[in-house]
Amino acid sequence: MKHNTLFCFASIVLIIGIQASEISLEDIKQEYVRPSSIPENPDNPLTDASIELGRKLFFEPRISASGLMSCASCHNPSLNWEDGLPTGVGHGHQKLSRSTPTILNAAWNKANFWDGRAETLEEQALGPIAAPKEMNMPLADMLEVLNTIPGYKKLFEEAYPGEGISEETVAKAIANFERTIVSGEAPFDRWIAGSEDAISEEAKRGFALFNTKANCSKCHSGWNFSDSSFHDIGLKTNDKGRGGFLGFDSMNHLFKTPTLRNVAERAPYMHNGSEATLEDTIDLYNKGGRVKRDTLSKDIVPLNLDEQEVEDLIAFLKILSSDDSEMPLPRLPSNFLTQK
Repeated sequence: MKHNTLFCFASIVLIIGIQASEISLEDIKQEYVRPSSIPENPDNPLTDASIELGRKLFFEPRISASGLMSCASCHNPSLNWEDGLPTGVGHGHQKLSRSTPTILNAAWNKANFWDGRAETLEEQALGPIAAPKEMNMPLADMLEVLNTIPGYKKLFEEAYPGEGISEETVAKAIANFERTIVSGEAPFDRWIAGSEDAISEEAKRGFALFNTKANCSKCHSGWNFSDSSFHDIGLKTNDKGRGGFLGFDSMNHLFKTPTLRNVAERAPYMHNGSEATLEDTIDLYNKGGRVKRDTLSKDIVPLNLDEQEVEDLIAFLKILSSDDSEMPLPRLPSNFLTQK
């Protein structure tokens, strides 16, 4: 009788534990619901005219020193708004020290660049244009070029009436275009919305791991899977990252958490492209980082994930990919006045 009582009690505890776990995961799912609108800068409202102007400027090679590069040269829409390289390539085919971050879902960024040195998209927009190793175009020269292209005067007036062609209006237009680059609905979103058949059982187990044992959600949180914060995850690098920008040794090797939307199509990974595949990336976390140092995040510890758990996590990451519409190339203004 005593053994039967203990067996029944253990069974009840197990059932309660399973139910609590299910309730917990259902609650967690609500944290990943897609937003219904794009965040705007109140000083730069989203308008059709500003977005279209920004699209043209984003693909405009004439605002680079070589006349050959544009923002889209590195942030290629065909490559999920990256370039598919371990690190970027800039003016004169110079190899850059960091990888090209995607602008996918950049509207939700709380900071921009790997080290967060630009708070807003407007602050970010002109940086690569003027950077000597990137587009290498002094901003005064950029404005001179735009003023010599007749069609831009009308486009700027439509987008920003009375403001003219200036550094500020160029930055605002590019920023507004970037805000519209939003990942589409993925199988994960359909599952979150209630379609149980949208993803596999393997991916569902991966979601549970993502939010529990694997501890991924500690940094990759919310619908965009990023806390927009900065962490040292134990990569082998001499790049000081956030610490180099702010001048604090305690922030050395801290880099911004990227979105995981469409992550399966955005290899290689990390600020230096050092992790070639999703498997490599999970191995990094499973081992608790590649190197140990004082700035290493306290959340980076060995995870002890087994082979099946790794496969489940990868299955989950793959269902974050959306079938996004293609981005057509804009028709840019001619260098010459159109003859009537």
